[in-house]
Amino acid sequence: MNLSLAAIFVGIMTVNAFTPTSQIRKSSSTALKASQLEQLSQVTTLSIDSGDLKVIEKYAATGFITDATTNPLFVSQAGSSGDPVYQKLVDDAVAFALASDEKDEDSIVALAIDALAVNLGASIASIVKGYISTEVNPKLAFDTDASVSRGRRIIAMYEEKGIPKERILIKLPATWEGILAAEVLEREGIQCNLTLIFSFIQAVACAQRGAHLISPFPGRVLDWHKVKDGRTGATEPENDEGVVVCKKIYNYYKKFQHDTIVMPASWRPSRGPGYDTDEIIALAGTDRMTIPAPLLEKLEASEEDLIRTLDPESAKACDEQEMGNGMLDEQEFRYLLNMDGCGTDKLGEGLRAFIAETDKLEEVIINKVRVVQ
Repeated sequence: MNLSLAAIFVGIMTVNAFTPTSQIRKSSSTALKASQLEQLSQVTTLSIDSGDLKVIEKYAATGFITDATTNPLFVSQAGSSGDPVYQKLVDDAVAFALASDEKDEDSIVALAIDALAVNLGASIASIVKGYISTEVNPKLAFDTDASVSRGRRIIAMYEEKGIPKERILIKLPATWEGILAAEVLEREGIQCNLTLIFSFIQAVACAQRGAHLISPFPGRVLDWHKVKDGRTGATEPENDEGVVVCKKIYNYYKKFQHDTIVMPASWRPSRGPGYDTDEIIALAGTDRMTIPAPLLEKLEASEEDLIRTLDPESAKACDEQEMGNGMLDEQEFRYLLNMDGCGTDKLGEGLRAFIAETDKLEEVIINKVRVVQ
């Protein structure tokens, strides 16, 4: 099923894998050489990047994939899908919002969208055992108080369904305001996933403010540098700017004892077509990864030896210097992010894309609300 709108808000970490047609080997036997997927799962916690309930269910029983995530398109697609399973999630969300104390249409629609995200997340939670990342409306990216309020509401809605907050990650964009919102929520015991990270400075600020997990996007970092430099040829994985920044983040966290989890997402072939898993293999050993089904399938099909490139002890020996005396302030953050062309451009681009999908979902929900009313 084609899911795209739903993920603006739900990102789940659980147990899944690649495409429905692939044959999965649950564990290697003495007669078979381990696949790259199995080798990678031994050094990095792996997640499937999907909001398709059938795909998630199919791979929930594998031993290699322990988490699942959705991206900001999945919630949106769930909202516009004609599939009866997803349609019921939408109808239930609208009914929930209409039965609430909200009176004006904008508030009803906002509540319905949150309820849809939670409904989708709860469906996935019944399949997997890991985290469920549910995203706050990206239109609130520059409003700390509203983001905190929305995060609390999402947690409360999950708890009403019997899903404890320990299983939920509130997903927020790594703007300054989003990072401060995460700081507040983390102090309340609400874990957060900071997304749209395209720069080292964003990652440092997230860790210093106590974020539970971050999602840097190595593939999109590479995209930006290739366009900037006018490069069309291959890039060796170790020179891939997305790989470089993810390694730098990982090393910094370990050296300065930040507990924040590094979970890269959004991949590109460093050397071009045919080398689709370059960045994944180059970051073997990072805390977590979330990987879409087609790339998981490629890893499963390969039995080449996989070498761990990241480990905590080696990271502690890196030459990174602590930034902001351990706590960057707003002025430092904004200045350094502004000086990072990739971080600035890609953060804005990512927010615009997420908000565009939110607009589509809002239109779907508005039409349903008006029909019912």
